[in-house]
Amino acid sequence: MLLVILEHEDGVLVEAAREALTFGRTLAEKMGEDLEAALIGSGEDSLVEAAGQYGAETVHVAAPVELTDYSPDAYGSIVAQMVESLEPDAVLACGSSRGNEVMAQAAARLDAPFVANSLDATPGDDWLITRVQWGGSLLEDVTLEADTPLLTCGLHSVASEPGDEQNPDVEEFDAELDASDLITMVKDRVVQEAGVTLPTAPVVCGGGRGVGSADGFGQLEELATLLGGRVGCSRAVTNLGWRPHSDQVGQTGTRIAPEIYIASGISGAIQHWVGAMASKHILAINTDREANMVVKADWAVIGDLHEVVPAIIEEVKRRKA
Repeated sequence: MLLVILEHEDGVLVEAAREALTFGRTLAEKMGEDLEAALIGSGEDSLVEAAGQYGAETVHVAAPVELTDYSPDAYGSIVAQMVESLEPDAVLACGSSRGNEVMAQAAARLDAPFVANSLDATPGDDWLITRVQWGGSLLEDVTLEADTPLLTCGLHSVASEPGDEQNPDVEEFDAELDASDLITMVKDRVVQEAGVTLPTAPVVCGGGRGVGSADGFGQLEELATLLGGRVGCSRAVTNLGWRPHSDQVGQTGTRIAPEIYIASGISGAIQHWVGAMASKHILAINTDREANMVVKADWAVIGDLHEVVPAIIEEVKRRKA
């Protein structure tokens, strides 16, 4: 069987977990194996039901009482114990920061190889895997030899889609943790912002150096509010101090996957493109028709963003009225 490690927050499967299950269904079919899932730290009915909606036939729940929140060491230890006890044919997680961290922890404990950020995998005696490298600037084909292949799928490399809904069997997994497994654990959570966040926003209005100043982002804030989205920016903008790093889209910032990314005054350097390339659609507004973002966009407006963005705002207001 293929075992998929699921991420969850507040009783809800996060999007990364749904992507892992979607990727896992295809991989399990290639393997000719069942799709099963693992929940660590919680076995709430809502989580089990959601896993079933995405095709999981069995859900293994490991929720030791001492594990009160996320712990990379403890999660990695539990995944390693599951590999040794359940003997899955392969283990998959999503290549989010948490998914890669947990799988790396498990691989270290098992003294096994681990392939991160896979886009495609062909099982066999030697697995053939295509993965993202260098922040998305190149693809690498690798061969994996392992008793139990450990891999993650690239974050936003697939669109999450429910599968043949299952009523999963729930199997409790008795994990053993020691003090060293609990050396690092989340102790408290503070909500810093309410509402839609940059990674989950359906619309992102991004601005680059071409916006001209911190005040110039006022128009993008207004447009994002009208469209129910968030404002993002390029690294050049954060370097200039116009926006906080939390708004940065890119390899060293946030990776987004909105329905539409409106990129205004952004040239589209490879580091920024890495963070934006999972967008369903891209509208570029730029005076340079040869800019990388313009060339790669679905639609482009060649013009001054300070004229184009206000025009879009007025049209949105007119239609809302």
